Amino acid sequence: MLKKFLRTLLKLFYRVEVVGLENYYNAGNRVLIVANHCSFLDPPLLAAFLPDEITFAINTYIAEKWWMKPFLGLATFFPVDPTHPMSLKNLIHHLQHDTKTLIFPEGRITTTGSLMKIYDGTGMVADKSDAMILPIQITGAQYTPFSKLRGIMRIRWFPKITLTILPPTHIHARKELTGKNRRKSSGHILADLMAEMQFAASLTRQTIFASLLNARHIHGGNHFVAEDLDRQPLSYDALITRTLIIGNALEKITQQNENVGVLLPNSSKTLCVILGLQQQQRVPAMLNFSTGAAGMISACKTAQIKTVLSSRKFAELANLQTEFDLLNQHVEIVYLEDLAKTISTSDKLRGAWQSKTARFWYKNDVNPDSPAVILFTSGSEGTPKGVVLSHANILSNHQQVSARIDFNPQDVILNFLPMFHSFGFTIGTLLPVLNGMKTFFYPTPLHFSIIPEMAYETNATIMFGTNTFFAAYGKKAHAYDFHSLRYVVAGAEKLQETTRTLWAEKFGIRILEGYGATETAPVAAVNTPMDYKAGTVGRLLPHLEYRLESVEGIEEGGRLHLRGVNVMLGYLLADGAGQLQPTESIYGKGWYDTGDIVHVDDDGFLHIRGRSKRFAKVGGEMVSLTFVEQLAMKTWEKSQHAVISLPDVKKGEQIILITTQKTATLHELAKSSQGVAAINLPKKILFIDSIPVMATGKTDYVTLAAWCRAQF
Repeated sequence: MLKKFLRTLLKLFYRVEVVGLENYYNAGNRVLIVANHCSFLDPPLLAAFLPDEITFAINTYIAEKWWMKPFLGLATFFPVDPTHPMSLKNLIHHLQHDTKTLIFPEGRITTTGSLMKIYDGTGMVADKSDAMILPIQITGAQYTPFSKLRGIMRIRWFPKITLTILPPTHIHARKELTGKNRRKSSGHILADLMAEMQFAASLTRQTIFASLLNARHIHGGNHFVAEDLDRQPLSYDALITRTLIIGNALEKITQQNENVGVLLPNSSKTLCVILGLQQQQRVPAMLNFSTGAAGMISACKTAQIKTVLSSRKFAELANLQTEFDLLNQHVEIVYLEDLAKTISTSDKLRGAWQSKTARFWYKNDVNPDSPAVILFTSGSEGTPKGVVLSHANILSNHQQVSARIDFNPQDVILNFLPMFHSFGFTIGTLLPVLNGMKTFFYPTPLHFSIIPEMAYETNATIMFGTNTFFAAYGKKAHAYDFHSLRYVVAGAEKLQETTRTLWAEKFGIRILEGYGATETAPVAAVNTPMDYKAGTVGRLLPHLEYRLESVEGIEEGGRLHLRGVNVMLGYLLADGAGQLQPTESIYGKGWYDTGDIVHVDDDGFLHIRGRSKRFAKVGGEMVSLTFVEQLAMKTWEKSQHAVISLPDVKKGEQIILITTQKTATLHELAKSSQGVAAINLPKKILFIDSIPVMATGKTDYVTLAAWCRAQF
């Protein structure tokens, strides 16, 4: 009777929904239930809505608290000290009988909104008892006054609460492990299970605009989420209103499902354009203006782009008018200044009304697996490939990252990475906007003296970037400029030890190195405060599988293939007539061949050994070495040429042209390569009598690289 009354009361106030109850019944009779701990409501919620009488294994320290006394008579409690071996042994013996026992592996209520430390002892209990493990994710209770997130999250009295019961499983550490190593491994497995549980219960099967509306509902319409150099912060209400106004204007000049080019800098206006296109079921195609006119024209042809959205002010300030003139010969450029003149007062009122009523009229009936954005990466022949990411790809990557790193609405992200870069688009722009954080847009990462000052001025707590940029900022910054930073995450190129040391000694900040690709939306692995190993790129994110293809000459590791919810829909290729080429590798459909040689150690950390593809990463940008060779061949047709890359302290890698053309100069090459960005040109030229070849007739790049290194 008491349980029924409690269930009725909780359902009335919190509209409690239980998802996956069949998994509870499939777990059997000897079950260890593990749940996240987000509020004081968690025990009564689980006691009321789980069908049987549950034994609660709770920390002995917590059991003595005054607020626990009223609940001690409502259920069976098993006091546990997670730091005491005998207490854990008693729990193992208890679980060797038919019982349904629940434990909170974190041992305390979260103070971050995300998972806290998972005790190894709980993992050992799960391993030794051989009980079935039943994961349950509690969502929504963290927003109640009964959580410990007041001042961090927007607290409200009666949010909807969901209990998601996942399929039962077992935890078994490797048989060869014993003692502390086995205990540590069991804790790691349980922590991964908890992260998988958090991801599985998250909302990823929806559109980006639906996620934006959901974020406003959670964090409030007046919560500020975006700001740029205009210094006019946008709240959720203002952002959604502007998105709808510009979306309505773009609907008149574009077609549904059309790929629309976006050629704009980092700003709040660009964010509104992107969201407006997506809300109207158009696909923004982010053009990389650093590739020059030739690269942008090629990208437009590949994605069959007819219309490009840009700004006259941007063209003037970035000194891109020549590139714009060349691009305008192939596509129609629509300037935002002209588009703004077509928006009337009634259009603005309509947008404001739509914003207020969006949760009622927006049906979210768009397939979450439909394209959300096209980003461009270099093709094997130097022509851009279009990487097509779906709504679900992007939202899944957000939740994968959130399952490993805690973010909260008090965080401020300083985003200087351009939006045509997957890191800048998915993580720097959409992650904060769709998760209650504030992002400050800065138009370029190249202002090495200004960006540290912007971090200081905006009280930034998170920065994403590359080794090249962090090395430069570290040298220019005052020792106190980064005092407010909680997380600094590096990707796109290898983090140099000198950069890591500089930040640790000068700012007291540990840079978290990660790994990913445009094709993985983009994060695939990352070091975290709880799982960190210097020299690695961290552990793979939840719901991401990997396989290592053996490579001749590589004894430890192999060529990395990935499959998961964040892996792209596929490519648009230059010769593909705009048709999507679905993701596929030697392991089948849905698998992505990264082309990177990696080693995965016993703790699951990825060690990057090198890249097998003929690409270089210069300042975080991918450059096709084949394309550079073609430029040289076009300039000096009667000579032989080869291009390799060597490490570079400042840029990550430098491109070296090796040629038999004794009179070759960088100036002559640049002159014959008009429209090609400087990043695609070699840094140095070396002369050789003949290019070495293998028995097959192919260029012997290994011999060339060794010869080249000997020249320096």
